[in-house]
Amino acid sequence: MPFDDWEERTVRANGQRIHLWIAGTSGPLVLLVHGFPESWYSWRHQMDALANAGYRAVAMDPRGYGRSSKPADVAAYRITESVADCAGVVEALGETNCVIVGHDYGAPVAWASAWTRPDVFRAVAALSLPFGGRGQSALPGNPFGARRPMEVARELAGPDMLFYQEYFRLPGGVAEAEIEEDVRSWVISGLYSLSADRPLPAELVGVDLTSLPPDFLREFVRATMCVPRTEGFGTRLELPEKLPDWIDQDEVDFLVDELEHTGLTGPLNYYRALDLNWEALGAYEGRPVTVPALFIGGDRDVATIWSQEAIARITEHVPDLRGSVILADCGHWIQQERPEAVNRELLGFLGGL
Repeated sequence: MPFDDWEERTVRANGQRIHLWIAGTSGPLVLLVHGFPESWYSWRHQMDALANAGYRAVAMDPRGYGRSSKPADVAAYRITESVADCAGVVEALGETNCVIVGHDYGAPVAWASAWTRPDVFRAVAALSLPFGGRGQSALPGNPFGARRPMEVARELAGPDMLFYQEYFRLPGGVAEAEIEEDVRSWVISGLYSLSADRPLPAELVGVDLTSLPPDFLREFVRATMCVPRTEGFGTRLELPEKLPDWIDQDEVDFLVDELEHTGLTGPLNYYRALDLNWEALGAYEGRPVTVPALFIGGDRDVATIWSQEAIARITEHVPDLRGSVILADCGHWIQQERPEAVNRELLGFLGGL
């Protein structure tokens, strides 16, 4: 296993039990925050690269995941609680500040951390999602969250469909039931279908997906990330005959074991808290992200594609942006699909701080 020489630790942070893996015993702290449906293990390719470059790399499982605490209340998954958890980890490790790096839902957490607590988070790097302000997800037509996230999501989906975030929010454990029926197949399908390995539909071959006209962009989102109200999100996914080259069976086994052990309610509660986040972040509207920042997206990442308005206008809200990099032939699982490129960009950013 690649983490035999790393340190596993559980700390108390913001009243929660937070599970960590640490590579490197000294140097500036770099805190790595994963997204859905993942694990601290999603950062396995970055840990040694950061440690070997003189950094103390810490991959955490946010509350709801792995061996970390799993509060039942949806309000416990507000982004302000996530920020406080991250700050608590920094303090528990005996540090006063760190660079925070996030992917997928971890990207809004990283942005919010740098936005609201620049005293602790001295720089930020985000993968997949650029800064989205109160809206977090940088959705088309609402790049910085002027409007409530679920209101915009419903407009994108239309009356007959559900945007995936709203599907994940359905009461009664609808999404949990779909995923837990066959966690392994759902995970493999998600890893493949949202990666650059899945072939594009014929009508999109040769199209620059990072520069779509607004109407075409909305149709792209409907076609890729919305489901009919009578169906599950799995209908948008495809189970491949073999795994993509960037992930092997042992790595899939690790992720599936984690999710089967912890269940899906905690991870899905982050989506159920999106409108609560919008309310909680209202006090910061209009304030810029003042710390140095890096954004890394993938040209085949659906989140990067739908975020193109926010990417184009990011410096309006992130004046010290040190780089905005779109990796070619890269899907949603950026740090796993293109680990060498991500490590190169991260180390270049960190070295310039």
